[in-house]
Amino acid sequence: MLPAQERHLTTFETDVPAPPWFALRVRSNYERITATHLRERGFEDFAPSYRIEKRWSDRVKQIDQFLFPGYIFCRFDPNNRLPVLTTPGVVDLVGFGKMPEHIPDSEIERVRRMVDSGLLVTPYPYIQVGQAVLIERGPLSGVEGILVDVKGKVRLVVSVNLLQRSVSAEVDRHSIRPIPALSADIRRRNLPGCA
Repeated sequence: MLPAQERHLTTFETDVPAPPWFALRVRSNYERITATHLRERGFEDFAPSYRIEKRWSDRVKQIDQFLFPGYIFCRFDPNNRLPVLTTPGVVDLVGFGKMPEHIPDSEIERVRRMVDSGLLVTPYPYIQVGQAVLIERGPLSGVEGILVDVKGKVRLVVSVNLLQRSVSAEVDRHSIRPIPALSADIRRRNLPGCA
């Protein structure tokens, strides 16, 4: 069977919508272990990371750090959360009260696109208001976010609102276009009093 046919069959067979994304709070330095166990149990996980240079007295080494330390994103049915809660390293589900709060697919997809773009992506302090922009060219084309200036370099900030955490990527000043407002789902979650 040709690869294109396999993809078509796979798409055809999976007409059931994917469960929503949730954030899991995990024990310190357990992100990798927990992600492995979640995959072994058949769950889709997302634990984005970035590479930094770590200096010791005798050497310099490139290491991976998690963009959201202490958290992993996972797709699952909230009515059947026991297998997720019993995964090694999982401390709790992020939410309000006893129910976990789902994270919109669009927020996860924006973070995924930034990580997959090949650009330098780093954690960024969570911000709620700022200049809304749309990237028009390059690997982040079509991504909306908030524009900030860090040490003379333009960066796009994308937020995961439930965790009140953000990530940023350096962008070319000529590839951005200001937009009058963030799209409805971003505005509703980022700006106080907006519905």
